[in-house]
Amino acid sequence: MAGAVLAAVLAAGLAAGCTASDGPGDDGRGSPRPSPTQSREPGGAKSPPALAVKIDNAPAARPQTGLDSADVVYAEQVEGGLSRLMAVYAGKLPGSVGPVRSARESDLELLRQFDRPVLLFSGAQSKLLPVIDRAPLEAVTPESDAAAFFRNTARPVPHNLYARPERVMARPPGEAALTTGFRYGRPPADGRSENQLTVRYPAARFTFTWSGSRDRWLVSMDGAPAVTPEGERLAPATVVVQYVTVRPSGYRDFLGSNTPYTETVGSGKATVARGGRTYEARWDRPAAADGTSFTTRGGAPLNFARGQVWVVYAEAD
Repeated sequence: MAGAVLAAVLAAGLAAGCTASDGPGDDGRGSPRPSPTQSREPGGAKSPPALAVKIDNAPAARPQTGLDSADVVYAEQVEGGLSRLMAVYAGKLPGSVGPVRSARESDLELLRQFDRPVLLFSGAQSKLLPVIDRAPLEAVTPESDAAAFFRNTARPVPHNLYARPERVMARPPGEAALTTGFRYGRPPADGRSENQLTVRYPAARFTFTWSGSRDRWLVSMDGAPAVTPEGERLAPATVVVQYVTVRPSGYRDFLGSNTPYTETVGSGKATVARGGRTYEARWDRPAAADGTSFTTRGGAPLNFARGQVWVVYAEAD
């Protein structure tokens, strides 16, 4: 029996770029601890922060649940050239979200722009766990709050762990929690008419196709339409391709593959897509606690369209 379980875990890791198997959560085991977010029940003095969830993006994890409710979806490269998603919620909380997967070192830098966000994840490389504990966020895992998670028995492990956000915070935090630095408003006067935008990782692909009837970008992943469990297309209003440095981190997965580190502090080029047009832009995030600003080639602030934003981190040339 133990040999069969180990074989299944190894196969899942090869398919999904899983982190080290000695991290908590991905196997559903562990001793419950008090939730770090219980102080955010009604009557507490502090309003809730943004909720971030690390979401699986292996083919076996699709269609994901709750992505359509996110205010911002970040896509990043992980081991083997595959991808993972980070969904951030403020305006509303879905009934469930997932599949939930493991955290990475670069997630901590990405989330510094929010004021002590709540991060739901399952597992991490063992040497990274103390770093997560020291980070300015509130970590929620199956070990710390078992009631916030459940397994969907219709899906294979490890692609079947889901979270219940309402078990973590009593109400949506509200738009003020989105301290991303994004601006919303009218588009620039220039731009190029564009019907499709594609970002390629070594072993993953994102394509965004403009739909004039929906006034949204329809998402495809690895050549297949990205949909909700009900079959509705995922369709953000704004898509950002942010060109960043992707370098080796100090961590490896259980197969020995190095975990990429996506640098989100600094500056560089970006492409912003909205309204069926693309705009060449520059992004700037001076420090980890700052949001990310986007400007046109002329230096003017570049506004996003109201609605969901997808940010795809692409490796700069």
